[in-house]
Amino acid sequence: MGDRLKSSTMDDLPLHLILEILTSGRLSAADLVCLELTSRTFWGSHGLFSEKFRSMVDFAAFRLCGSHPIYSSLRNNAQSELYNRCNGNWKRVLRFLQSVDQSSHMVETAAGNMQIKSGRYHTLLINDFGVYSCGSSLCGVLGHGPETTQCVAFKPISFPYQAQVIQVSASHNHAAFVTQSGEVFTCGDNSSFCCGHRETSRPIFRPKLVEALKNIPCKQVAAGLSFTMFLTRHGLVYTCGVNAHAGPSYGLAVADDGTLFSFGSGTNFCLGHGEQHNELQPRAILSFKRKGIHVVRVSAGDEHVVALDSNGHVYTWGKGYCGALGHGDEIDKTNPAHLTSLRSHLAVQVCASKRKTFVLLDNGSVYGFGWMGFGSLGFPDRGVSDKVVKPRVLDSLRGRHISQVSTGLYHTVVVTNQGQVLGFGDNERAQLGHDTLRGCLEPTEIFIEETQDNAQQ
Repeated sequence: MGDRLKSSTMDDLPLHLILEILTSGRLSAADLVCLELTSRTFWGSHGLFSEKFRSMVDFAAFRLCGSHPIYSSLRNNAQSELYNRCNGNWKRVLRFLQSVDQSSHMVETAAGNMQIKSGRYHTLLINDFGVYSCGSSLCGVLGHGPETTQCVAFKPISFPYQAQVIQVSASHNHAAFVTQSGEVFTCGDNSSFCCGHRETSRPIFRPKLVEALKNIPCKQVAAGLSFTMFLTRHGLVYTCGVNAHAGPSYGLAVADDGTLFSFGSGTNFCLGHGEQHNELQPRAILSFKRKGIHVVRVSAGDEHVVALDSNGHVYTWGKGYCGALGHGDEIDKTNPAHLTSLRSHLAVQVCASKRKTFVLLDNGSVYGFGWMGFGSLGFPDRGVSDKVVKPRVLDSLRGRHISQVSTGLYHTVVVTNQGQVLGFGDNERAQLGHDTLRGCLEPTEIFIEETQDNAQQ
């Protein structure tokens, strides 16, 4: 039968069409590497681009980097520095950019798109738009209704209508969710107006649409202590909640041009201005500006801050309790200080919480330092209240490629590139999703139970 359909591969496609597929933006850096290894078609320039690119995949990675919002916002010298930091490998530059992007949103894994967030005594998880929670439901923060006080396993959260959630944020007593359409839902304690609703006499026990932002599409939300910050798709920032400036009540915002702004309480030197004065309006941290450092991500702990720049370098400042700043001592830093012990590594995510810090590298390994906090720092050979004053790799996670990390008060959770969710630290309130364990010194897998409710998400 001569009219049978002939199976075809990418090798059979015209070269210009192959290049269009490679630069479509739908492929990750890992996908490009895999394609490059499968066929010689991807090698050489084929007269389509400069000979300085060793392969079509390399050229595609270069094009994708050029259109990436982080890379395109860098000055020429900063772009060159990042390229050199990645050993002149455009695929590694792309992997860095994509990993930084995913660190604050959903990460692509073999099991689907996921995001993990640790609250004070609870954990939130997105798994392909379905949202789950476990742990203590203090003030309704788990989103399961007033009858739920604790969930010992991940349980799907129901929304008023079908909503595809793409980002979550967890705080002490409230949670916030951003949908693909840009809507924002919140639940938990609203006595301080931090959930964005006028009703403050009782908690918001199930996710409720923030009506004030109904026609203002958002792309990111950050839940703080009794306040919340909303980032719109147009780059505007909205806030709600208590306007006090005591204790850990401070905010941080990264602009597209790499400027880091801080405002709120100056206690603990967390504002990064070299003093403990309160700031009633956003103020740029000048030490970064003077040195030409382009900040791309920042994480606010209770008493210290950790930031990531466009070259994968890490900076810390604030209170040095328990070595949370990672400089080998417990001395406070009043201004951002480069964490030089990690300067040879390329960091893609930073994460701070109560007197502890984690740094995720582009190779999937994780470094931790600070207070062990009931095992939540991830070193089984150390006591539950010990201090680790310098960055140390988590050997307990070796053999796994970590894609995202989040830490709460006494527990920590990570997501691997295979879609596994692992947790360690305190489980007294089931924040690690297990019923019988009081704590986990070793990373322990957290499973999502397959139920009829899951299938309806």
